[in-house]
Amino acid sequence: MPNQLALPFADTPSYAAADYIAAPGNALARDFLGRPADWTNGRLILWGEPGCGKTHLATIWAETHGALLLRGASLPPLAGPPAGALVIDDSDHADETALFHLLNAAAEARKLVLLTARMPPARQDVRLPDLASRLRASLTIEIPAPDQELLTILLTRLAADRQLIIPDRIQQFLLTRLPRTQAAFREAVARLDHAALAAGGKVTRTLAAKIVADMAGRES
Repeated sequence: MPNQLALPFADTPSYAAADYIAAPGNALARDFLGRPADWTNGRLILWGEPGCGKTHLATIWAETHGALLLRGASLPPLAGPPAGALVIDDSDHADETALFHLLNAAAEARKLVLLTARMPPARQDVRLPDLASRLRASLTIEIPAPDQELLTILLTRLAADRQLIIPDRIQQFLLTRLPRTQAAFREAVARLDHAALAAGGKVTRTLAAKIVADMAGRES
């Protein structure tokens, strides 16, 4: 029987609320997201390494609160006071002047602002003193890298979503060798699915080892 063709489509992560995995490491962030009245100066900064789930949480909060979701790297020009709450994802990629004016406008309009960043304000290289002051005067919560329990649940869920059977020994291989981020696990399962389809449908250790090696080589 000829091998099936694996189409090279991009794997886009889902930011739906049903796909978020609650764990002890993100409990504090989830708690404060539900208590915006306790945010310092109406602002909350979620920070952590790429793949920790901060964008997922921020997206869920934006949808449930009707907030405008903005990307730090492409903040629009300020056209007046915001009409509602704001979410600024990857705020540490934003133009400092644009971000400063946006935070001021939100404060004057008494609108909530949720930001995500890779590092807390005290460790960011912010050159605009007034912006640094605004950021440091915000409630700041770290979302740590996923722990073993969360990654195990994630791996099982990702495989089930694709109806992909990954034997236990190969799951353990992936859990001990992949970068400990949700993004890395999503990519690895997507690539395993495509590779297994091209090879006849079975996930083998050889396929898993090649994908881990390819991903490690790209990062080095």
